[in-house]
Amino acid sequence: MSVMGASAQNARETEQRARIIATAERLFREIGFQKTTVADIARELRMSPANVYRFFSAKSEINAAVARHLMNEVEQSAQSIAHGPGSAEQRLRTLILSNEAMNAERYVADRKLHDMVEAALAENWPIILDHINRIDAALEDVIRSGMESGEFADGDAQLAARLVHAACIRYCHPRLMVECADRPTPTSAQMVEFCIAALRAGFRDLNRSATLSR
Repeated sequence: MSVMGASAQNARETEQRARIIATAERLFREIGFQKTTVADIARELRMSPANVYRFFSAKSEINAAVARHLMNEVEQSAQSIAHGPGSAEQRLRTLILSNEAMNAERYVADRKLHDMVEAALAENWPIILDHINRIDAALEDVIRSGMESGEFADGDAQLAARLVHAACIRYCHPRLMVECADRPTPTSAQMVEFCIAALRAGFRDLNRSATLSR
């Protein structure tokens, strides 16, 4: 097969995988990811189940691909905000509040998709850790730029990002968003301001404090 032929075939396969993922996501929203079968997906696409299995070896791979697609949209938004215009403080506020809004739209308002996320968390799908790491990286980029510009006190940007992520976890973790829905305060906006105040002040003695507490 020529290089051009191989390239065209790869493009067709990528397009077909995308169609399968999009169809699976729609069915997950309509009837739930557990009730949706490979046969259902194939029927919607007017192809045989065997053809679907050419692209995904198991239903679990389709589940993960749908979750990966949804999480990738959140990650791309976070990276765009992290490297976009505005001060570090403005970008940190926007990133966290946008993350909250996107997760609420995807996983809280839509109960059927929330069930998929519950399964991903309970079964410890590898994509969950990947997603956390990517959001951590976006937060770290913002915080490091704030340290370099003098908006935030100098320090360990990686550790600061993880601290901020941990402080704001109830506003972006799908399960906690549901469990804490009846606890309106503190709001995510208040928590972000708390984190920004901490970043301005710095935490140079943090490691020493942790040692003393042991």
